[in-house]
Amino acid sequence: MRGVPEQPAGLRYQEDLVTAGEEAELLSRFAGLGMEPVVMHGVASRRQVRHFGLTYDFDSWATASAEPIPDYLLQLRAAAALVARTEPTALVEALVTRYPPGAGIGWHRDASAFGPVVVGVSLAADSVLRFQRRAVGGERRVFEQPLARRSAYVLAGAARSVWQHSIPAVTQERWSVTFRQLRRSSSRSSARTSESSPQ
Repeated sequence: MRGVPEQPAGLRYQEDLVTAGEEAELLSRFAGLGMEPVVMHGVASRRQVRHFGLTYDFDSWATASAEPIPDYLLQLRAAAALVARTEPTALVEALVTRYPPGAGIGWHRDASAFGPVVVGVSLAADSVLRFQRRAVGGERRVFEQPLARRSAYVLAGAARSVWQHSIPAVTQERWSVTFRQLRRSSSRSSARTSESSPQ
């Protein structure tokens, strides 16, 4: 990545959030989930998702209630909340995402409908989380955070609100679970995401 390296303030990372056995159990559960591709402006992405707690519509920018977070994800949510230094019940959305080989996600910030802390858990394969922002004067600042399988990252502060992030196309199937808060003061109609590509 071209630019000046700078670690985003508010980014935290922890390896081995779950054990190999816990990962295997989660992946077994995910294999039976009904998944749907992310659709933006009528274009379906390669990655597939399943929403729990809340859904998010990429075209209308609206959230809505979804089926409750299943019991088998509650332990993972508790571990994610500990890393994020928040209460598990504050993480009201769990988004399970499957990245088949060749899938990634373009530059974006998480939608403004969601709160100031986002936690992601990586499963099944290693990956990398890329960051970029423009500094005063237009200089591009960049950072790459390797994501080992079974690790977790937290986006808070500037890492959540100022920096964009992306995941390049994966070479092996990868799964992730993203936990989010709901921003109480936001209007459902203004919950816009800045994701640039459905990939």
